[in-house]
Amino acid sequence: MLERKEIAYEKAVLIGIVTKTQDEDKLNEFLDELEFLTYTAGGEVVKRFTQKMDMPNPKTFIGSGKMQEVKEYVEENDIGTVVFDDELSPAQLRNIEKMLKAKIIDRTNLILDIFAQRAQTSYARTQVELAQYQYLLPRLTGLWTHLERQRGGIGMRGPGETEIETDRRIVRDRISLLKKKLETIDKQMATQRGNRGQLVRVALVGYTNVGKSTLMNVISKSDVFAENKLFATLDTTVRKVVIGNLPFLLTDTVGFIRKLPTQLVESFKSTLDEVREADLLLHVVDISHPQFEDHIASVNQILDEIECTDKPTIMVFNKIDAYEPEQIDEDDLMTERTTAHYTLQEWKKTWMNRIGNNALFISAINKENMEEFRKRVYQEVRVIHVTRFPYNNFLYPEYVEEEDDEDQNS
Repeated sequence: MLERKEIAYEKAVLIGIVTKTQDEDKLNEFLDELEFLTYTAGGEVVKRFTQKMDMPNPKTFIGSGKMQEVKEYVEENDIGTVVFDDELSPAQLRNIEKMLKAKIIDRTNLILDIFAQRAQTSYARTQVELAQYQYLLPRLTGLWTHLERQRGGIGMRGPGETEIETDRRIVRDRISLLKKKLETIDKQMATQRGNRGQLVRVALVGYTNVGKSTLMNVISKSDVFAENKLFATLDTTVRKVVIGNLPFLLTDTVGFIRKLPTQLVESFKSTLDEVREADLLLHVVDISHPQFEDHIASVNQILDEIECTDKPTIMVFNKIDAYEPEQIDEDDLMTERTTAHYTLQEWKKTWMNRIGNNALFISAINKENMEEFRKRVYQEVRVIHVTRFPYNNFLYPEYVEEEDDEDQNS
């Protein structure tokens, strides 16, 4: 009998701070997300360290007393990786590593590392490599001290591990070469988008791990990779979809996240171009997540940065099967009722009511309310199509309920 191979996770601790602009509740939200990021990258979080400060210490991010506490815990528990919730400056990175003598990763480096794991195509790998080098360049002096020890694992994938002798000139040359390579590929992809004809383009956008790829698989009957980890999808996937005899192009894009590294926004320009050139956005939201409203705000902020907030948008609230409001004991007279205690019906009476029929509530994995979803998407795509081709609007009458053999057999 073959022995089952266990995955070896790196032991890691997380560090975050409470500031004037980030209270304890917000910090805990970010640390929950950071723990999921760490798990996605191959780490196991064994402890969190937090501190209240007016602002981060410019030399060590946290105070000297807290740093000593972290140092003792790292040494006593054989911790190999220390993950900070914010991006560290080159000076902070050097100072902290000298003190802790462990692998120091900040949020930006962690996200870049996950992207390096997930990149499958040559184009995605080129985008990630460019972002990694841009992050690496100002940190060369400090990085070599720990790269010389040839640690692998989280944060060590990509250029740093094999290019110990790299100097700034070589890195700058590599960045320049990668940018030129991406420009060439961008032109090719722009040509490909132009060659898709005049079909209406619909793009799935949303926070990472909200179920975009699962939804893509359901409505396009394709097999896009989907997994309950952050950034399961990096490469843009485009499928031709037909609903009620009306064809259109559906694009699955990379998920967004709070504190998204600026290097990634720049290097994934072409992925965002798919969003820019879309006629209709399907903003997918994991309504079962306690901070889904923050996720919506983060996505809208990035859409605003790429000037896409004026596009027709349908809000798709996914994972209704997993939604569970917090419960208040009938005898508890002290706890104030908040949105965390709302049922789905109560949520629908809030700001969501103002969205009207542009708010849909589905479960992609259980295929709940998918007929309503198809009908609404058909209506919106038809409006765009008829506006573009007024002479053939008779080809696409009002939506007729589809016969879906797959749904019937499931």
